[in-house]
Amino acid sequence: MDVVDLRNFYAHPLGTVARRFIGRGIRRLWTGSAALRVLGVGYATPYLGLFREDAERCLAFMPAAQGVVKWPSARPTLVALVDECELPLPDAAVDRILLVHALELSNDVAALLREVWRVLAAGGRILAVVPNRRGLWARMDTTPFGQGRPYSRSQLTHLLRETWFTPTAWGDALYVPPIDRRWFLRSAAAWERTGATVSAPFAGVHLVEATKQVYRAIPAREKKLVTTLKPVLKPVLAPSPGGAARIFFAAGSWVPGGASVRCASSEPLSGGHSSTS
Repeated sequence: MDVVDLRNFYAHPLGTVARRFIGRGIRRLWTGSAALRVLGVGYATPYLGLFREDAERCLAFMPAAQGVVKWPSARPTLVALVDECELPLPDAAVDRILLVHALELSNDVAALLREVWRVLAAGGRILAVVPNRRGLWARMDTTPFGQGRPYSRSQLTHLLRETWFTPTAWGDALYVPPIDRRWFLRSAAAWERTGATVSAPFAGVHLVEATKQVYRAIPAREKKLVTTLKPVLKPVLAPSPGGAARIFFAAGSWVPGGASVRCASSEPLSGGHSSTS
């Protein structure tokens, strides 16, 4: 999905409602970010404002396939366009990573999460906002949550464990149906309270927090074998004024049979017979 479509969605009333309720769910799971390094991956800028003032550092990485927009709009930019599988950060560089519109839209979600694992500090936490495959938002492609691949809780648990994370907390948001009408959105708060009270399974998104498994071994990358060519001497017969052939050597071949040939450029070939005076 293009970054322009994401930006336009959050500029509409339905996007404003989604940002408000998802932001509340993020705040319930992450209560404090003072002196922490926070990174947003995907299109997380609508929610990074919750941490920008308190965090030691707050950055946003947007995948190259998605595109990038300036953020924040009135301050020096804190966003970069990156390859999602090769984040431009050293190992263990950040304390918190927020993934929004990332997992469901990634072409290689396992590689993305392993790269997130690499840049996350020991004891760090991630928080992923992912469409619920049982929710109404995943069934309507008029919103970004209807794009890509939605997940169930069991699928998310399996995916995180396979990529060296341990889920620690869960949340849900967007019980209100995705109907972009102002008169309907006035009742959005009531929908959200009712759905959260009865723990309805049709929430629009899952929010899952996970910690890094620091005891997992990182698989070594396969090294490419590079074939090196070593030049050897090749005998070449060249005519001589006296009628006898002399041996010269050229690089780039080999001597058949492994026989050794003595380089004697001034001696003619005699066919093994010695001449007598």
